[in-house]
Amino acid sequence: MDGGNGDMTLAFDLDALKRLAHPDSVFNDARQWSEYVGVISDQPTYVVTNFTRKHRVRQDFFSGPRSREESLENVKEQFDTDRHVYVGSGDDDAALAERVDWEYLAVEDAAEAAEWELGEPSAPAATANEDDERDDWP
Repeated sequence: MDGGNGDMTLAFDLDALKRLAHPDSVFNDARQWSEYVGVISDQPTYVVTNFTRKHRVRQDFFSGPRSREESLENVKEQFDTDRHVYVGSGDDDAALAERVDWEYLAVEDAAEAAEWELGEPSAPAATANEDDERDDWP
């Protein structure tokens, strides 16, 4: 998957992200060719936060307590990049992307192009002194 010059905002639908075996690696990889990477969901904020913390996903934005459509519109306003790409997992996600003028990419196609592994997400292995090194806690 080639984002060109990196002037791209990449949003993963939470359901699509849950279909990837190593979400942390996916985000780290996507940062190589994306300016901003985040998660979109209409689930409560704590659901997204719990998933991203468990899988050590560092996101530049997340949807918060609003609809996916409103979230994508807000992200597009806040992050002025040449491209806005929404990675989703179905026809509803494709229709949503079209409504808000985002490029749509099915998670299977994104995984194939970027050589990401599909499967049940696994949490990264713990490291020594992990609690001392974490900076995502208040």
